[in-house]
Parts: sequence; structure tokens; C-alpha cells
Amino acid sequence: SQFLSVCAPLTQEHPEVLPFLSSRHLRAHPDFRGSAEFRNILGRLLRRVRGRRRKVYVYINELCTVLKARALRRRLPLRALPAPPPPPTHLGPDGAHLGHAPAHLGHAPAHLGHAPAHLGPDGAHLAPSQYPGTQSQPPEPPGRRAGGSRRQIRHLEHLLRVYAGEIRRLQERELDLAELDSADSPYLQENRLKRRMMRIFRRLCQLKDCSSLTGRVLEQRIRFRGTRYPEVNRSIERFINRPDAFPDYSDILREIRGASARHRLGLGRRQMENMAQEAFREVGNRLQERRHLDLVYNFGSHLTDEYRPG
Repeated sequence: SQFLSVCAPLTQEHPEVLPFLSSRHLRAHPDFRGSAEFRNILGRLLRRVRGRRRKVYVYINELCTVLKARALRRRLPLRALPAPPPPPTHLGPDGAHLGHAPAHLGHAPAHLGHAPAHLGPDGAHLAPSQYPGTQSQPPEPPGRRAGGSRRQIRHLEHLLRVYAGEIRRLQERELDLAELDSADSPYLQENRLKRRMMRIFRRLCQLKDCSSLTGRVLEQRIRFRGTRYPEVNRSIERFINRPDAFPDYSDILREIRGASARHRLGLGRRQMENMAQEAFREVGNRLQERRHLDLVYNFGSHLTDEYRPG
């Protein structure tokens, strides 16, 4: 409520933002909403909103991403078991069909309704775990986590803090011309540390069983509806949403030709070329706009965050 009260006067131009944030909060797991981790995240974002009010939408987006990663999972409905097969027909001594079993023999007696007992070599009854062809499985230890152990998670979180501190130290370091030409310059060291942090972060998300999405604009899927053929739209949409994809005109034309051949759309050569030109212009503008927004939201450094030009 305190976070919403601070953000309310800052988001009056877009009143739909706060109801969306509230719906994300309601969908999150109740244990996470009452945890100390969520309170720490909320306190950190609240301090950032009060310090930099112009980036309120960036912090709201970050909070929505955190709540989405901890949302309740919907369980799939269970399917009903198939009906049992009809009882087999019986044959007489001369091979004639006798039909189904008599009505009074359709059900087994109460004391024969269970599975037959298995006997050992000495005639003793065997327990179900000692039946032939079965193996006893040891019970799972109580309190075992489905992902990684708490010790692994604490170790990886500690590594993230260590790498983050080392990156800040490299960014604050004064450089000379000799270090810029070095094969192990601080810029290269910083790049290696960031790559390691991303690998650790993905592994940490696997152990915590949560999403690895960070909320960046580049991770948002582009919906393409530029042509009147749904088959062509789906093919182009799959192609442009690949990682690090920035297609050219020939790529779009190839996707249109492939969709036309697979689905037998009967498009002519000139029609496909005109369609590819229009789709290429729209796709290029959408990808360029997404990269520009990602740069605006993520550009900066902690060294210049507090700087205010006069």
C-alpha cells in the first residue's frame, strides 16, 4: 500500500498501470508475499522511486517481473481413466461360443475381490514389496527441496555479491593508455565477470524453480500482424523473435516463400516481393524501437546516477 501511494501521483497519465500491478500482486504466491525477501525488494524499489521519480515505470516493471516469476502455477486437470474392456467370451468343448459369464458369477465374492496372495517357496505369504519383479523404493527424506539445497543457493548468491563488488571496483578504476591496449584490460575483465554472473544467475533460477526473465524490453515478444495471411504472420513472428535476430529483406522474403509453399497459398512472385518489402519495413521499425527502449531503460552507471547537470 505504501508503494502504491507513492506511485499513484507519478502515474496519473497512465491510470491502468497500478491496477495491473495489483493484479500481479494477487497472483503471486502467498508465502512469497509475506516473506522477508519480498519486503526487502519492495523497500529497495521504494527508495529508488523516491530518489528518481522519472524512472517510476522502470521500477514498476521490475516489480511486476518479480511477482510474475513467483506466480501460482495452475495445475492441469486430470484425465479420466479409459473404460475397462468387455469380458471375454467363453468357448465350449466343441468350440461354440457360450456368451458372457452368467449373471450370478459376474462379481467375485467379497473375500476374493482383492489381488491373489503371493506365496514363497516354503508356502509363506509374501509382502507386496517382496512380490517377484518389484523393487522396494526407499522413501524420500523429509524436507528435501525439489531444486537445489539452501547451501547451494546461499553459495551462488554470495558469488553474485562478490562479482558485483568486483565489477564496481573495475568500473571505478582509473585507466591509462597502456592498460587500454592490454589483452587483460579492466574492460575485458568486467565483460568476463558479467558473463559469469549471467551463468550463475541462470543456475540460481533453476535451483529456486523460478523464471530467469529480468523484465528487459528485449525479452518481450513481438506480435506481427502485418499481412492478411495468418500463416505468413506466424512464420515471420517466429523468425523475428529468435535470440539476437535482426533480419534483412532476403530473410523476410524467404519466410514468406516458405509459408506460401507449406500452406499452398498460391502467392505470385510479385505479390510476395511487395509483401516482403512492407513486412520488412514494419519489422525493422519494431525491432529498432525495442532496442532503443531497452537502451533508454538500461543506459547509465552507478558513477553518474547522482549527477545532476546544472
